[in-house]
Amino acid sequence: MERLEASGTVNRDDHIAAASMKITGYRPGPGMMVSAAFIGPGTVTACTLAGANFGFALIWALVFATITTIILQSIAVRVALVSRLGLAEAMMQSVASPIVRWLAAALLIAASALGNAAYEAGNISGALLGLEALNSGLSENRGLAITAIAIIAGLLILFSKPRWVERILIAMVLFMCTAFLLTFLITRPDIGAIFGGFIPSIPEGGLFTAIALIGTTIVPYNLFLHAASVRERWKEESDLAVAQTDSSLSIGLGGLVSITILATAAASLFGSGKEIANAADMAEQLNPLFGSFATATLGAGLFAAGLTSAITAPLATGYIVQEIFGKTTGGVSRTPFRVGALLVILSGTFGALLNYKPVEIIFVAQIANGLLLPVIAFFLIKLANDSALLGKHVNGWKANLAGAIILAITTMLGFRLIARALGWWP
Repeated sequence: MERLEASGTVNRDDHIAAASMKITGYRPGPGMMVSAAFIGPGTVTACTLAGANFGFALIWALVFATITTIILQSIAVRVALVSRLGLAEAMMQSVASPIVRWLAAALLIAASALGNAAYEAGNISGALLGLEALNSGLSENRGLAITAIAIIAGLLILFSKPRWVERILIAMVLFMCTAFLLTFLITRPDIGAIFGGFIPSIPEGGLFTAIALIGTTIVPYNLFLHAASVRERWKEESDLAVAQTDSSLSIGLGGLVSITILATAAASLFGSGKEIANAADMAEQLNPLFGSFATATLGAGLFAAGLTSAITAPLATGYIVQEIFGKTTGGVSRTPFRVGALLVILSGTFGALLNYKPVEIIFVAQIANGLLLPVIAFFLIKLANDSALLGKHVNGWKANLAGAIILAITTMLGFRLIARALGWWP
């Protein structure tokens, strides 16, 4: 996807940088890590529920979410590479008043901590869901299993290198992509019905699911994680086109995986009337490919997805806290980073220990994320128009039009959800 500049064209240096990146020599970068981060338990759960309950009708929500993610992550990449600031740093610097700046910092920390705590609870629950599929006896030791998963995630954050985590995430998303694409081809879903799902509509009872699909794809903490990772991977402004190409290709692949999960669930589970309560229920969509090994395969995938996502959410919060306090170097050795990451792990573990079904925890986290999205999108678009920060790389009218559409749609969906909850909307 071409980056939209103030003049509506791509800078000549970016053309040169893009031309120098040959396809045969391309190596997945931070964009694939972001894609893998949202292809977690929440995505598998939300897409499976959407396909099982509403068929192909909500594919449009994933298409919109994927395009929106590409646009927003592109802005995060641009801010990080051009300004050499973390996203939280840039947001803080965009506020002139010291009082308002610290109020904004407190709001950002609170929102990221609470939002990522909900995500962390869903991630840990998703990993547990996978383990239970592999060993049903674990349900009797649920608390011990959740605590063990949290400890493993914490140790990996403190003692592993970001590049190692990135490679694990990339391997996971490629595996999930292959499994669901092959199953999609084997089930031979109705192509006409699939294309019909590209037409926006919200079936009866489908609003929560539509927002969950958007929330599981457009993950606010991924914006901060992506920006921090891009600053570490690329050092020059001339690398911008390469970084954004990596972002667009990787996130596009992630969106394709989400759509195939929904489509395979719709082809194999829609109309069955079966409640989706655990990994074994979700694994039925993989039966055409894996047969009796479907549950074990999905269980292993959910555990890997849950564990790796349980790493990325605390990482992102750690970066946010570190950037707000002006400690942009030093990585996990910095106290602000450790405090932010530990807060998310502890609160997420507590949430996972509550006596709720893992599928319910994951689904609620996606809805909460969908409600937070308009706020994050507003600040990103504000940064993208800051000429003091980005110079010639500020948004052009096309990018601002796209941003306005994103804000309008996400705000409308969020308002409708709140209005329905309060009884103001039928």
